[in-house]
Amino acid sequence: MKAVRFHAARDIRVEDVAAPSARLGAREVLVKPLITGICGTDLHEYIAGPIVTPVKPHVYTGASNPQILGHEFSAIVADTGSEVTNVKTGDRVSIQPLISPRDDYYGRRGLFHLSESMGCVGLSWAWGGMGELAVLNDYNVCPVPKGVSDEQAAMIEPAAVAIYAVDRGGVQSGSTVLVSGVGPIGALTLLAAHAAGAATIFVSEPNPNRLKLARQLVPSAICVDPTKENLLEIIRDNTEEGVGVDVAIECVGLEASLNACAAAVRRQGKVVQTGLHLKPASIDAMQWALKDITLEATWCYPTQIWPRIIRMVEAGMLPIEKIITAQIDAEDVVKKGFEELLDKTGKHLKILVSV
Repeated sequence: MKAVRFHAARDIRVEDVAAPSARLGAREVLVKPLITGICGTDLHEYIAGPIVTPVKPHVYTGASNPQILGHEFSAIVADTGSEVTNVKTGDRVSIQPLISPRDDYYGRRGLFHLSESMGCVGLSWAWGGMGELAVLNDYNVCPVPKGVSDEQAAMIEPAAVAIYAVDRGGVQSGSTVLVSGVGPIGALTLLAAHAAGAATIFVSEPNPNRLKLARQLVPSAICVDPTKENLLEIIRDNTEEGVGVDVAIECVGLEASLNACAAAVRRQGKVVQTGLHLKPASIDAMQWALKDITLEATWCYPTQIWPRIIRMVEAGMLPIEKIITAQIDAEDVVKKGFEELLDKTGKHLKILVSV
C-alpha cells in the first residue's frame, strides 16, 4: 500500500509498504484513512527530527522509524476485531490518536494522556493517517454523524487541544480573553473561546495574513499586531476599569508571548500555556506573585473529549473547517504541504492530505 513516511530531517517519502495483516486482535479496528492534517509536530520532525518519532523501539508500542505520518485524520472502518462494540464496518470515524496503558497509574484514573509511556498514532505507532490502511485500538476511533464532514472529522484532534486550553482557563459566558498567536492552535482557540461565550476576545499576532484570518473567524475580536500597537494599552482600554483580561491563552511557545499573557491578565487571572516551548523561558516571578496569577499548563487533551467536540461541530458552534487553507494529494505532501507551511509569510494555517 502507499504511505507517507518520515525517515529523517528533510526526508519524507511517499512509498510502497506492506499492508496490515488480515488478522485483527479482538479489540483492534482496521480503517481506511480519508483526510489527514499536517500538524506542527509533523513539521518539527521534518525540520529537525527525529524528535518524538522513535529511533529505537517505543517503550510501549514498539514502533520505530521510518514512521507513517498522520495523527489528525478521519477514516472509514474497514473491519473490526471480535470484541469491538463501539463501531462497525462502514462507519465514518474521527481518530483519537493517543495510545497508552489502561492499567498504569494514570490509566487507572482515566488520565490516559498523561501516561509516561504514551505513544501516538502517526508519530510512535506502526500506522498513521497518511497510509491507505491503518490498524488502531477500539478506543482510538470515534464515530461521526452525517452532519460532520470528513474534513471536519480530521480537525477534531487539533480542536481538542484548543478546547482543553479554554476549559483549563475556565472561559465562560461573559469572560474576557486574550489569545496570543494565530497559528492553527491559536485560530482554533479563538473559535473555542467564542463558542464558550467569551464576551471580549483580544488576539495578538504579528503576521498580517494570520491577523486577517482571525478577523474573518471572529469579526468581533479585537485584533492587535503587537509590533505596531501597544497590546496592553488596548486591553486596558477595553476591559472594566482597565484591569486586564480574565484569561490569557499562550499559543506560540515563546518567552515574549508568555510574558505578554502574564502582563495582560487581571489580578487572580489565569494564564494557560498551550504553545510548546522548545527552550526555557524567563518570567517576572514577582509580577506573577503580586497579581496572584494562576498558571494552567496543558499537555494534549483528555481523550474522552471527542464526542463533545463532535456535537459542537455538528451544531455549528465550532466551525473548525474555516482554518483549512489547502487540500493536497499525498504525492505533493512535501512540496505543497511541508514546504508551504515553512513559508514565513504564513499564508497557510492547516493543510489537509488525501492518500
